[in-house]
Amino acid sequence: MSVVEIKDVGKTFEGGTTALEGIELAIGEREFVSLIGPSGCGKSTLLRIVGDLIRPTAGTVRVNGKPAPQARADRDYGIVFQDAVLYDWRTVARNISLPLELARWNRRRRTGRVQEMLRLVELGGFESHYPWQLSGGMQQRVSIARALSFDPALLLMDEPFGALDEMTRERMNLELLRIWEASGSTIVFVTHSIAEAVFLSTRVVVMSPRPGRISDVIEIDLQQPRTAATREEPRFFELVTRVREALHLGSDLDRKLAAPAAEAQP
Repeated sequence: MSVVEIKDVGKTFEGGTTALEGIELAIGEREFVSLIGPSGCGKSTLLRIVGDLIRPTAGTVRVNGKPAPQARADRDYGIVFQDAVLYDWRTVARNISLPLELARWNRRRRTGRVQEMLRLVELGGFESHYPWQLSGGMQQRVSIARALSFDPALLLMDEPFGALDEMTRERMNLELLRIWEASGSTIVFVTHSIAEAVFLSTRVVVMSPRPGRISDVIEIDLQQPRTAATREEPRFFELVTRVREALHLGSDLDRKLAAPAAEAQP
């Protein structure tokens, strides 16, 4: 059974802007799938539809075999945004424990799980710190720990490293792969970076300009586990080139499809 199953999904916003059209995608257990495409192609919209933060105007989404609203109610996934969205008045430990408090875990169970998460993201010793005392990369690790605290089958990530400098971003990519391997979660990851998508993913889903469609799905056959040296391998550069070409082809195809419609306008 697919962890995520998207069938003929479309989204038109109030005012008539069509963001997505005819999206078909299945994501299996323990996959790491990146969504990439030009700005405004609907990557984040698709992620939010999977997370039941917005509803599609056409098609269906199932997570763990359930409709997306039910999966959200059952806490089947965690979400990490570009901004860490931590509460400044709560310590690192209390930020991580927030979903567990909402789920009414008892204090002893919460404390044990928070310690597990701190070890997972390598923030042991920082549990009593506040978000404003941490670097941007450390804040994102807290956000990831919080999203994984209740052991979701699926982790949705919307450009979580977009605001970080290049060196920190590359280090966080390695951290995320380590966490993915240790947690056993399936990850759906939105990014604008071709190199980041190739380095992290088992598959890269290439989207065309608005209305967003899936123009290609590229298998990433780089050896696991990936290291800093992976970025220097010839195969890495080959796959980066392939994704880049798919993005250009998707844009060209979209323009060709749009041309007849534009010509038909009075």
